[in-house]
Amino acid sequence: MGKQVLFKLPEIDRKQTQQNVENAIETYRMYLMTVPEERLPKVTASYSLIPPSNTNGFHSTTEDIAIHQVDQERECVEYVERFRKAVNRLSPKEREAVIMRYLGDEELYDYEVYNAMGMSESYYHQKFKPRIFYKLALALKIEVYKKKEV
Repeated sequence: MGKQVLFKLPEIDRKQTQQNVENAIETYRMYLMTVPEERLPKVTASYSLIPPSNTNGFHSTTEDIAIHQVDQERECVEYVERFRKAVNRLSPKEREAVIMRYLGDEELYDYEVYNAMGMSESYYHQKFKPRIFYKLALALKIEVYKKKEV
């Protein structure tokens, strides 16, 4: 038989990865508050004495601000969608825990979540919650790996 190739996964920095996931959750909650329901920009007629330019070389400050606002809104919408997809990749039980703990109308405490889900405190804190954070970190590509000491 031939040699077996071993693939060793790099070790994840648990503390920094957890911080990144918590920051991502907070960013998601803030973006939900800022993204308007109607994302389409309003188009109004404007008149100018300056002839139109085919090179787009001239921009007014109003146009620059509008472009910046639209770009920022697009980034928010894309982030919210990327976060939703990451949460939807979790198992139904994991998704329920994330929604109860972080994404509901009222954030619950950990003890309320594991009691409602019928879990022991030790299982929730040692196995369940870290696994959720790792999965979210990997899905959002925000995991942090430990650096190898040479």
